[in-house]
Formats: sequence, C-alpha cells, structure tokens
Amino acid sequence: MYDLDLCAARLRETVLAAWTASPARFREDANAEEDFALGGYRDRLVVELAQNAADAALRAGVPGRLRLELRDGVLFAANVGAPLDATGVEGLSTLRVSGKRDEAGAAGRFGVGFAAVVSVTDAPAIASRVLGSGESSGVRWCRDETAALVAGRPELAAELAGRAGHVPLLRLPFPDDSLAVPDGFDTVVRLPLRDEAAERAVRHMLEEAGPALPLAMPALAVIEIEVEGRSREISAEGWHVVAESGAFTPEQVAELFADRPTEERARPYWEVRWAVRPRPGAAGGGDVPRVVHAPTPSDEPLDLPALLIATFPMTTDRRHVASGPLADFLVQRAAEAYVRLLGELPRTPELLDLVPGMMGKGALDAAIRQEIIRLLPDTPLLPAIGEDDPVPGNQARAVLGSAEFLEKIAGVVPGLLPAGWASRHPALTTLGVRRVELADVVDMLTGDAVEDRDPAWWRSLYEVLPADDPEAIAAVAVPLADGRLVRGPRGTLMLSGVSGGAVIDPAALAPLGLRIVHPEAAHPLLLRLGAAEATPRSVLDDPLTHAAVAESLHSADPEPVAQAVLALVEAAGLTAGEAPWLAELALRGADGELYAAGDLLLAEGSLARLIDPEVPFGVAAPELVTRFGPSVLTAAGVLDGFAVANDTDVLLDPADCDHDLDLEDEWLDAVLDLLHDRLPDLDVPPVAPEFSAVRDLEYVADWPAALALLSRPPLRAVLRPLRVIAAGQTVEVPSYTAWWLSRHPVLDGRRPTSLRLPSGDPLLFGLYGDAPAGIDEAALELIGVRSSLDALLASHGGPDELLDLLADPSSEVDRAQLRALWIALAAVDPAGVHPPEAVRAVQKGSIVVADVEDGRGPVVVEAPDLLPLVADRPLVLAPFDLAEALSEVLDLPLVGEIVTGAVTSSGTERPVPEEVRSLLPSAPPTYVEHENLLVDGTPVPWRFFEGKVHASGVEGLARGLAWASGQWGDRLAVAALLRDPGRVPLLLAEADLDPVASL
Repeated sequence: MYDLDLCAARLRETVLAAWTASPARFREDANAEEDFALGGYRDRLVVELAQNAADAALRAGVPGRLRLELRDGVLFAANVGAPLDATGVEGLSTLRVSGKRDEAGAAGRFGVGFAAVVSVTDAPAIASRVLGSGESSGVRWCRDETAALVAGRPELAAELAGRAGHVPLLRLPFPDDSLAVPDGFDTVVRLPLRDEAAERAVRHMLEEAGPALPLAMPALAVIEIEVEGRSREISAEGWHVVAESGAFTPEQVAELFADRPTEERARPYWEVRWAVRPRPGAAGGGDVPRVVHAPTPSDEPLDLPALLIATFPMTTDRRHVASGPLADFLVQRAAEAYVRLLGELPRTPELLDLVPGMMGKGALDAAIRQEIIRLLPDTPLLPAIGEDDPVPGNQARAVLGSAEFLEKIAGVVPGLLPAGWASRHPALTTLGVRRVELADVVDMLTGDAVEDRDPAWWRSLYEVLPADDPEAIAAVAVPLADGRLVRGPRGTLMLSGVSGGAVIDPAALAPLGLRIVHPEAAHPLLLRLGAAEATPRSVLDDPLTHAAVAESLHSADPEPVAQAVLALVEAAGLTAGEAPWLAELALRGADGELYAAGDLLLAEGSLARLIDPEVPFGVAAPELVTRFGPSVLTAAGVLDGFAVANDTDVLLDPADCDHDLDLEDEWLDAVLDLLHDRLPDLDVPPVAPEFSAVRDLEYVADWPAALALLSRPPLRAVLRPLRVIAAGQTVEVPSYTAWWLSRHPVLDGRRPTSLRLPSGDPLLFGLYGDAPAGIDEAALELIGVRSSLDALLASHGGPDELLDLLADPSSEVDRAQLRALWIALAAVDPAGVHPPEAVRAVQKGSIVVADVEDGRGPVVVEAPDLLPLVADRPLVLAPFDLAEALSEVLDLPLVGEIVTGAVTSSGTERPVPEEVRSLLPSAPPTYVEHENLLVDGTPVPWRFFEGKVHASGVEGLARGLAWASGQWGDRLAVAALLRDPGRVPLLLAEADLDPVASL
C-alpha cells in the first residue's frame, strides 16, 4: 500500500514539475491523451480491459478470468492475476511507456491502451488485493482534482485557459484505498461513466464482445459479462487453434525491424495464431470481427473464414498494419500456419469453405490469400477413394456423381474425391483439383483400364451411371455378345422377345453383321442412350441391316441375307411401301437370275398386266412366293401394284430431293418456278412434310387400266396437291404423280392439259378437246384436265396457255365467247403473263388471228369515237373500262396511243336541246355542229375532243352526248328523242321500267 501511495505522490510531483518547467509539455500530454482516447482507442475500452487482465494472468501464471459488470452507470472490471504495483501505476499514468515490454506473450506492449477509459469516464480507479492481507490498495485519477492542481501553477495558467480548463486525466494518479476487490478476484477497475452517451457506448461494446477476445489473448480463459443483472460467459472453448511462434535472430532484427521503433526491436519474437469457429451451437460460438488481431482487433479487414491473431507491426493509431519487411515476413508465416490449420481439420467437404478465394478486402487480406493459394495445391489435404493418406489438390480429381458411381470408377480415375465433395465448388480450382467431366470419365472407361471387366461389371456400372446427362454418357462402352467392346450404345441391339413369345436367335442375324449387346450387360439405360431393342422392326431399321441390303446384289452369297431380311419382314408385319429401301434386297427371279426386289413383279400381280412386256422387270421366283407369300414379298419391294415412294420432311432442293423417279428433276424445277412466282422473296428451300409419289409410270402400257387404279383409293391420294412449307407459309403445288400424268398422253393418246371436262365451262369450248368419259372427273381435274376458265387463269401458266390457244387458228371461238375471254383476261396480273406473238381479234366484222409484230397489227379500243380511225386494223374489243388493263396484259397499244384523234374540220357551237336533259341530266350545255366532221382528216360521225362534243347528224350527236354524259348505254334513246322530241314522255316511262340492275 505504502509503495502505491509513494509512487502516486512521486509521479504527481514529477509531472507537475515537468509541466511547470515546460508548459508545452503539458499541452503535448493533453493532446496525446486526447488523440489516443478519442482517436485510435475510442472504441477499445473492453478490449484494453481484457488485455490488461490477460497480461496480469500471464504474469501470475494462472488461467485468466475477467468479470465485466455494468450497474448504476458504473462499469467494473475485475480480474485474477498479478496485482497492481508501482511499475503498473507508472505505466498507466504515462503514454507510450509500457511496463510489459520484456514480457513475452503480453498483449499490451505499447503503453497507451488504458487511455481508452478517457473516452467514457472522468474518474477511473484501480485497486488490487494486497498479498497476505484482506486489504486492497489502489490509485485513481480525477479530472477535477488534476485541474485544481494545474490551476495552482501560475506558469500553466495560459495553457489551461487556452484549453478551456481541459486537462489530461491519466497523468496525475491519486492514492485510493476505498475500492474493494470482489471475492475471487485480485484486481478491480472502476469506471463511473460520464453520461448517457458514454453508457450507451459501453453497452454496445459489451454486446459486441465475443470469442475473439479469449482467442486473441490465450491467457484469458473466461470473460463474464453482466449488464443490469443479465449475465453471459465468453470463452474460446470448441475453437480449433493453430499457433506458430519464434524468435528473430540479430540478423533478422536488423533486416526486418529497420523501420520499426526501438521498443519494438526490444521484443525480438513473433507469433501467429489461427482459430476456426466451432460447429454451430457448440460452446464458445459467436461472431468474431472479420479483422486482423495484433493481438487486439485492428481496422485491417480480413475476410477469411478464420480468426487471425499475429504480432503484426501497427501504425501509431493501432488501427492498421504497418507495411514493410516485418509485415511481409509475418504474411508468409500466417499463410503457412493457415495451411497447417486446414491439414489438422477433419477431411470433410466443409473444409472447402475454408479455402480462400482470390479477392481480398484489403492489401493485407489479398497478400495473405495470395500466399495461401500459392501453398495449397502442393499440400496433402484431400481424401481420395482407396487412399489412406490425404493427397495434394494438384493430384486430386473431382467427378460429380453418387457414392456408388464414384466407388465404381475409383480404380480408373486416380485421386478421386469421395461423394459429397461438390465438384463445382470454387475452392477446388484454388486447390488445383482437376474437375473431370462425366463425358471425360466415360472416355477413360476404355482400353487397358477396363480390359479385365466382365459383362456383369458393366451392367453394375450402368446401374449407377448418372443418367440425367445422356449426352455426357452417350459414348459409354458396351460389351457385345461376340466379345467386342464398342463405344456408345447407339447402333447396338438388345435382344428381346417378339410376337408369339419367340426369341430372336443371334445366329440367324449373323449375316447382317449386327452389334448385339452381351445378355449379361443388358440394362434399360442402354435403350435410353440409343441402343435399339432387337425386335424385328428395330433390326430392320439398323444401319447395318440397311448396309447389308444395299450390298446384297453385289454379294458373293446374297441368299442368307435375303432369308434373314424376309424373315424379319414377316415377323415385323410390314406392309408394302412401309420400308422402300428394301427394294434394293437381292432376290431370285423365276429365270434364276438375281434382281433387286424393286425390279421384280409378282406373276399374278395387277402391275404385271399394265407394264410393257419389253421393260426390264423380272418375275419373282415361285419358291419365294410359296415360302413367304405375296404380302411379305411386296413389303420387301417386289411389285404387285404400283410402288409408292413415301418420304417425310423432304427438302425441295436439287441436291436433296432424289427418289429415283422419272423426270423428278423437271418436276422439281417446275415446282420451284411456281413457288418463286408466288413468293418472290423465297430464299430458303421449301420443305414437304409428307411426300408420296407413284413409281414406274414410264413403263405403263395400258393407261385406261392404270388410270382406273390411280383414280381409286389408296393411290388417288398421290394425285392431290403436295403441301409444302415455304417462307413460313403452307402452299399447295402439283404432286409429282399429277404433274407427270399431266404432261404425258395418257388419255386416249392426248395430254390431260389439252382436254376439258365434259361438264366443263362453256367458255372453253372450241379451245380444248373433250376428256374421255368413264373416269372420275375429280381425278381428271387433279391430273390437269381443264374444268373452268377461272381455274385455268388461276393456275400457274394458265393465262399463257389460253393466249396460245386463242392464237391457234384451228381453235374455234365465236365473237361473244371472245369478248368474255377478253373480259376474264383483263383481270389477270400482267406480271404473270408473257406477251403473246399473235392474238385473236375482230377485223372488219370477222374474227381473225393477227400477228402482233405486223406493222398494222392489233390494237385495243378504249373509246367508240376512235373506231373509224382504225377500221381496217385487227381490233381487241372489250368493255371500254377494261381496255387499259387488257392493253397491259397483252402488251398491245391502245388506239389513242397510235392516232392523234384531233378534230381537223370547223363547226358551229350550238346549245344542246333542253329536252335531252330529261334523259341525260349531266349533258354538256353546248356542242359543235359540223357539216362534215373530220378527225385526223377522216370523216367520222362524232368525236369527244378536249371536253367538247363534235358531231354531224342526229346519230353522231346522240352518241357524243351519251358518251360525254357517261351514259353510253342510252345513246339509242337519245337519238330517238332528237328525231322526235314528242316521244320524251314515252321514253321516260320506258326508262322507269328498267330493271334495278341497270340503274
């Protein structure tokens, strides 16, 4: 007790004397204390109290214990360990002069930590139990008493006034024996809190206190916190800690401490400690600040999932690590210790969460991460299936899959991580683990690695093989019944029963070269991956069967292939045309020669009676008919009736559309021309979703019988238009069969397109011959026989066909029919018509065929007053309102384009008789009367020219006024009126009786 009293008195006198001798020293001490208390140590109160408690326990060699209690606005901090002595009082009353500088492992080493109390109190006190007695002894500090002592020194008056009476709190200690140390503790600190703000700050710091404190200060075993009766306990129990430490050699001190203060160089040792939080719910759990502890928490961010405590050099504010060689040295030691920490932890997938990523939250964090990441790939950390010891990351492999699958492939994939080690975890990349994709694992299951595996092993592999990624496992090896190991199930066959319970004998299929899966390896997964179930139909669909059929005609021994294929066709129940490729199967003919099945006829078949005897067809051998029957042979391609080529999704392009049909290329060109006319922007080949066509039409000799077959179901369907998808639209085009028939003389030696239906449009009489009776008219129309003028003009090339027929002098057309045809042609789009070389026209009352290129060739008449000017030329006559459209379709001039039509005689302007307006309300008020009207020097009865009616005589005037009024149809009535005006009432009454359609 006496020592603390004397120490306190001596310090007061010494400090006061120093301040009095140098007032600037007073200002310096006040500023320094304020800087530490309100700056670097403003929120470090609980940490610094814990640090002092840890150092006391360390000096005493006892497990540290600290009790922090907040009650009634006062914070008490009681701890066990070495009591306060004179050296301690001196350390607490000075700045940056620590009494612990020679104590290895001491948390406090800079002599400024106690200054943190200044941020919350103006009257701190500390007392310790006096050894060997029940008494306690301590000191206190008081801002008011210090101010009073300073005020008593005149030399300090100016400084005190300049600071508004504010003095350093911790420089002048006073003895205090009134503070009792609680039972079970050796020292207590009492901090009466300054105000409510200080109390809120202390409460916050107590709430934030966690396991980081005992972890950073190992000498402190337990921290008890009680706030207004609510208590909790903090310890480092359950945390896994790895520590590394050592002493610096003199050479290292000279190198690493060159830029550090002298007192730091006097502590030539280092320590690094890592702690990993316990499992959730374990004792000692709780959040810890994600910062570097040196050993108390700093502001240096560290986002690693572990707590780092290390003797890093700090800046003067104790907030940040000071960069330099010493910090670099400790970064390397910290990385090594962290790697050791990972190696000591259980080898479970949770270990991956402790592997750092590349991005740090600060320079120090990034440096530590970089060094750890550099060390990890070569460090044995990871478990491997079949290995007792851990393997380095760069020797490990990760595969996504079940535990059973991984166990199955462990012998093939070295260093394979067990199940549960997420193959996509980013930490695996950091560790250098190679991710092996499922497809790569499948690739490894070949060659020497699996040569001793029996078929049963392969089935067990298929059982556990991840089936949710069929693309990755598509190439998995498959053992065959013949001992081969092939890559990928696609193209293999799995034996199964057929109808009637029979089983396909692999020996019977041997001539086809099929790849049969070994029965002991058969698994449903193979079917999902492309293996085919070996039913008769699937065996027929196999590419090897296709190849055997295609090569059979050139085989040295085709009989076994034929027998195998026909047996499969019979078992599969195929029908004719269902597998057109079978037409290439080599079969014996009745003459003993080999034929492709498609070149054989059934002797009693309907097609045999239609075909020209001279064409190169054979007749199927009788023994084949007897053994397999007509239905099996026709299903294999032997011809009974017409063979039909069926296909789907046919690309209508010369390079892709080839079904070995007669003139198929010409049909395709015709279809593409038609589509391009309809769809000018078509730039992608059209597609026919379903394609059907009759074969061998070129060999037919008996067309009446053939057409009878073709016009009846089921063959009638191939005559219907083909639907194609072009430019996003569905368009109908002529089918191949209908197109072929339309261009050949199949109807009594005449082409269908030269004939019309007996019940067809009368306007086509004289242009087309009559189709033969007795054939279904709908079928005739499908193959090109004409039915109506509208259908003809709507068909591709129909207008050109009609114009060609009209230009044929042998065609018989009357005047009324011709006028109707011109009316219909006027409605056609000129872009789809080729200008004719000759046209049917009227010349001087007769119907003639006129050459367009003739110097005085045909013209289209657009107005009746021009007729006298072209009376000697062939005239295309149609309603005048259609003249311009017809001129464009025929590419012929209008009369007005070849004559001037000017009035060349003189006349007298006269008023139009008033009674004319009763018939022609819009008649012009006047007209020009000519004695002899001349137009272009030619006598004419009337002319409507430049808005004036010119006329000579009653008939001419009537026509001119009717034309000018737009009532050309009333010209005769107007002429009658002009000759006898008294007939006006009668003419009006007759007009009232006109039908509605004429109004």
